[in-house]
Amino acid sequence: MEPDSLPTEVILSHPRRTLGNLHLDWNPQPGAYLDLEGKTYAVLERRHRYQLKSGTYRLHKIALYVQSAPRPEERSLIAGHWVLGDATCRYNARSELVRCAVNPTGPCGGCRFYEPRAESRSEG
Repeated sequence: MEPDSLPTEVILSHPRRTLGNLHLDWNPQPGAYLDLEGKTYAVLERRHRYQLKSGTYRLHKIALYVQSAPRPEERSLIAGHWVLGDATCRYNARSELVRCAVNPTGPCGGCRFYEPRAESRSEG
């Protein structure tokens, strides 16, 4: 095991079953995508599992709860994290998991509901 490697259990959310145990060299957060055995999964939830050792709790492994999902083609980078869809739209949820309320399955390109997001105004 490499020093920066995290023991990770990948669990399918529905129907609930373990897809496998692996060591990751990155910290997948909800909204990230993970390729495993030729399939792509969206990370829905991440849980840390600790173990008491020598009177101290230490990170033992991470559990990722995932669902099968195609990797999105439309993403926007906002404040250092990726969100689904076109973040310039007023209706974009600015979320890694949800695109928007009016067109949740997309695509954003050519959407009849598109409205530019109004920039926040600072009062002086």
